[in-house]
Amino acid sequence: MVILALNCGSSSVKYQLFDWERKEVVAKGMVERVIIGDSFIMHEVPGRETYRKEYECPDHKVAIDLIINTLVDVEHGILKDINEISAVGHRVVHGGEKFTCSVLIDEKVLDAVKEVQHLAPLHNPPNIAGIEAAQAVLPTVPHVAIFDTAFHQTMPEHAYLYPLPYEWYGKYGVRRYGFHGTSHLYVSKRAAVLLGKSPKDCNIITMHIGNGVSHCAIKGGISIDTSMGLTPLEGAVMGTRCGDIDPAIPAFMMQKENLSAKEIDSILNKKSGVLGITGRFTDRRDVIENADSGDHRCKVALEIEAYRLKKYIGTYMAVLGRLDAVVFTAGVGEMGWPIREKTIEGLEGIGIKLDRERNKGAMTRKRETLITTDDSPIKVFVIPTDEELVFTEDVVAILDGTYTDHMNFDYSFARKDFVRS
Repeated sequence: MVILALNCGSSSVKYQLFDWERKEVVAKGMVERVIIGDSFIMHEVPGRETYRKEYECPDHKVAIDLIINTLVDVEHGILKDINEISAVGHRVVHGGEKFTCSVLIDEKVLDAVKEVQHLAPLHNPPNIAGIEAAQAVLPTVPHVAIFDTAFHQTMPEHAYLYPLPYEWYGKYGVRRYGFHGTSHLYVSKRAAVLLGKSPKDCNIITMHIGNGVSHCAIKGGISIDTSMGLTPLEGAVMGTRCGDIDPAIPAFMMQKENLSAKEIDSILNKKSGVLGITGRFTDRRDVIENADSGDHRCKVALEIEAYRLKKYIGTYMAVLGRLDAVVFTAGVGEMGWPIREKTIEGLEGIGIKLDRERNKGAMTRKRETLITTDDSPIKVFVIPTDEELVFTEDVVAILDGTYTDHMNFDYSFARKDFVRS
């Protein structure tokens, strides 16, 4: 069984092809600059040089056609025929309250996803376009939706409701939903294995830090709070998103600068965060390099980000009552050792003892690493995330009729004998 995982963004399509029998990724890649012009595909097959091809993709259907044609290409592909693909798993950012687990996509499911797209106007429309495009290219295979929000549907009411007019929740669904669910699911299950415990016996804080950033308080294996809210804008400092701010600031700046609601929304989502502070960068590697060279605004950006991360650890530790481990994951979480160091240093009083050399050595996306001392009461791990594996296992289980939900399903990566490929 060969599973194609698709992650359709507004101007990109990431993909991964997984051979279920061999339990390995046989190809992966990305089509970039979809719709906006000068698009191209980067295609990787283990043991081969990365293949790049420039090809104009005015929409997601053309991008997915390009992916399929590349996968079956005689020279650069990995499949003999398109019919070798057994099913497709699609990342869907927002499922609202309608979806608490992954589901087989039919007309009703697609309509329900469309009904909540106003909750994620930057993400759900391209997700929907990707589903419809893939269904057109692969009409005879099952398609499965895997929701970013599903993992967080276990949050209690007091955690997901905002102190706003209750009618807004009833009429418009205004509440905390949370995102990056598949990533938080994967790394929390792996952390439980590293701790030698069942997920149901673990209290863990997971910190997904990339261009988008979210944190999750996981108690007994389930999400009880998370930093992102109604949209992915709330929470930590991000690459271009502001995260938590005084809610009066947007109205204040709209008056001062004569900005429309659309303009202020764009600023908060696309021109704030690390980019807003530095004025130049979103990539933390650039920020770290320029901070080391004396750039004051880059230094401040690092301090602000780490300070906010530290505060979330303290907040979620109070919520959990007892903490077994903290996990860093995603691009910055896995590679940005200076940010991890600034976040963790000074937390010895609450039971986190950083091993600086281990932390500096954890600069790979291929290995799970302990970065605290052996005697640290609370462990801190760097665990590379694998959202596509969650996609694949959900898809296979749904096709087999063995899938239940993320709390009770027996994922391969939650077992002691799991070996990361």
